[in-house]
Amino acid sequence: MKKELLTKLLAATSCIVFSLPALAERTVIQNKGSDTLVNVAQAWAETYPSVNADVAVAVSGGGSGTGIAAMINGTVDIANASRSMKEKEMKLAKKNGQNPVEHVVGYDALAVFIHKDNPASKMTYQNISDIYARGQKVKKWSDMGITVPGCKGDKIVVVNRQNNSGTYAYFKKEVLGKKVKFRQGTLDMHGSKDVVDLVEKTPCAIGYSGLAYATDHLQTVCVAKKTGDECVSPSVATASDRSYPIARPLFMYTNGEPQGAVKEYLDWIKSDVGQCILQEKGYAPIRKVSCN
Repeated sequence: MKKELLTKLLAATSCIVFSLPALAERTVIQNKGSDTLVNVAQAWAETYPSVNADVAVAVSGGGSGTGIAAMINGTVDIANASRSMKEKEMKLAKKNGQNPVEHVVGYDALAVFIHKDNPASKMTYQNISDIYARGQKVKKWSDMGITVPGCKGDKIVVVNRQNNSGTYAYFKKEVLGKKVKFRQGTLDMHGSKDVVDLVEKTPCAIGYSGLAYATDHLQTVCVAKKTGDECVSPSVATASDRSYPIARPLFMYTNGEPQGAVKEYLDWIKSDVGQCILQEKGYAPIRKVSCN
């Protein structure tokens, strides 16, 4: 019995030892950044070994700013971002010997969320800015002529993202305006899921994040750029045709034109298979795709 057990243990140990070189030979692509992109980035990474078993993709979030900082410092192969790199970031990267190249991998509708019982289903950029901008004109829902069931005290709970987020930067630039500052006293969430969770549970709240994080337990606001414009609801279709006003490209950055395993991975992401995964996660593909 002991001899049989020893034989089994030796056989198991041999399997582990002989598998180590194979693991050591795998190429690992480091992929970091945007919280908006992290869910689909993980889905791509989990699927890709079935395409190329010799390549593993290590994905982490932290925000666009985190991914871009890693690209600047040369510690990542692919940086995910929901905004373009700034000129000063490009200059710093080149000073560090990096040459960031931008790749559009999808499109996203940046949705404005309110509680499911809130009747404020339509807003213009000005309405949103009146809530979010410093010196805000709107502090209570009643300032907009709205009564929100369950919102005790009527005061709007303004949910924001942290300033290292590409979503934060894009929302500020597109909706509030480049020179306008956010109001003080916002609740600044680390991630999109945190925004959604808070708005779901808070009748007085308003927040924003990528549409892919939307749930059936809250509302997405129909948005018009200005009074008189058509109000458009966020969806994969309206992000694809850019009819939704707060639709944005989603980026991956590489150091120089991608080569080898990184190029093959990006090519696969842009293929029908990769783009269909993106679409399943609630984002708009970069072109028309055929999905089963």
